[in-house]
Amino acid sequence: MERKMKVALIYGSTREGRFCDTVAKWAAAEIARQGMFTVEVVDPAALALPGRYEQKAGAEVLALNERLAGADAFIVVTPEYNHGYPASLKLLIDAVHTPWQAKPVAFVSYGGISGGLRAVEQLRQVFAELHAVTLRDCVSFSNAWQQFNEAGELREPEPARKAMTLMLSRLGWWTKALRDAREATPYK
Repeated sequence: MERKMKVALIYGSTREGRFCDTVAKWAAAEIARQGMFTVEVVDPAALALPGRYEQKAGAEVLALNERLAGADAFIVVTPEYNHGYPASLKLLIDAVHTPWQAKPVAFVSYGGISGGLRAVEQLRQVFAELHAVTLRDCVSFSNAWQQFNEAGELREPEPARKAMTLMLSRLGWWTKALRDAREATPYK
């Protein structure tokens, strides 16, 4: 029996009252519904990461490194703030290096009219530098605040569910292929 793949679901916002919780909870429920991955939530709002230029890697960074190293794949839930992704997400990404290498990264984005896609395009460049493989397929919520009701449920779930199903299918393929490759030949 093949072992289940582990995905780290990374929250991209730390703002008070953030909408990220709504979108990430939907994503986690969809991942669970599909049953292909086990999920570990990584929320930068719950971490005490040091500033970008601090020299010491404290216990929090070492714990984050271990958590991300244990993931087979990543799904980043990101808003778009001022045509880009949040600084807190960049801080989390930059806090560690090797856990990202030779692993797939998928995106669920949200925002105004662009649905967070400008943030995703910038993140693709960041993850390429870290030797991660980003998926072309993603889930994007334009005008996200109008798409979810007060209970955090999508008003019209089928288009997003269809996009998530495709993204998770392809993420599963890349996860297995890259995990097998890393096990056969460690990535250096």
